[in-house]
Amino acid sequence: MLEEVVKRSTCFPSNSKVLIFGGGFSGQHIAKAARELGAQVMCSRRTIQSEGADFVFDSTDSVVPSSCIFENVTHLISCIPPSKNGLDPVLNTFGEELKKIPLQWAGYLSTTGVYGDYKGEWVTENNSTNPKQARSIRRLSCEKAWEAMNIPLQILRLPGIYGPGRSSLEAVKRKNSKMVFKSDQVFSRIHIDDIAGSIMHLINLFSNNVRPKIINLSDNLPATNVEVMSYAANLLKIPLPPLESFENASKDMSPMAISFWEENRRISNHVLTNDLKYDLIHPTYKSGLEDCLKLSK
Repeated sequence: MLEEVVKRSTCFPSNSKVLIFGGGFSGQHIAKAARELGAQVMCSRRTIQSEGADFVFDSTDSVVPSSCIFENVTHLISCIPPSKNGLDPVLNTFGEELKKIPLQWAGYLSTTGVYGDYKGEWVTENNSTNPKQARSIRRLSCEKAWEAMNIPLQILRLPGIYGPGRSSLEAVKRKNSKMVFKSDQVFSRIHIDDIAGSIMHLINLFSNNVRPKIINLSDNLPATNVEVMSYAANLLKIPLPPLESFENASKDMSPMAISFWEENRRISNHVLTNDLKYDLIHPTYKSGLEDCLKLSK
């Protein structure tokens, strides 16, 4: 819950202004937390009619806001994925302006997909990046572009994101839902509360000169698709969806869906939770799904 994020976090210094590019599922949650903690927040959406839109930015249609949005900005977060040509929309549009801002902190939300396939082994920030999926190759390219900006930056690598209204609870309710099984295949996850909470925690640490460059944001328990969907069905008190092998299910999957099953890794959060002492709000998918169910009632 957002209240738990705020309760555990340190308030922003006075006159803090947070600029968020990409006010989708994660961006909106981060924006709400930052506002509750005393920051002025400006968040982009592709249309001004979208929830939480403070300004419009859509690089695909060349809809670009005035540079006045950068006035007095102290913190910046980019949640926007790369363009199809591998360029970062924010840097491609505003790179020169960003270099002029006296930022106290900037965060780029990337993906753990940049590590590539580790065949189910644990992966830390010290592991090599070896992306094979085109979208992950583009992400790594954008990471490097952000690093080259020479601004006070942290790169946050995220696995599967879930939260209220976007979790396995919705998946098991669908009439045609199935539990797909692939031997030894696990996925790592992060609840949006812990995305917002860890970012607030990292911003505070950064101001105290604790500044690791790359951090994995993930919970403690990578798990199979069957385990997570079974738990969701039990919470909802509905019959379990039928079990189907990946070999059969993949025949009806989109290329994008199949690609998520082609890589297997367990994401370690040791730096976040042990070195940086962030206390997860939802240490496992069980706590996270219980929270999602509570908020749906």
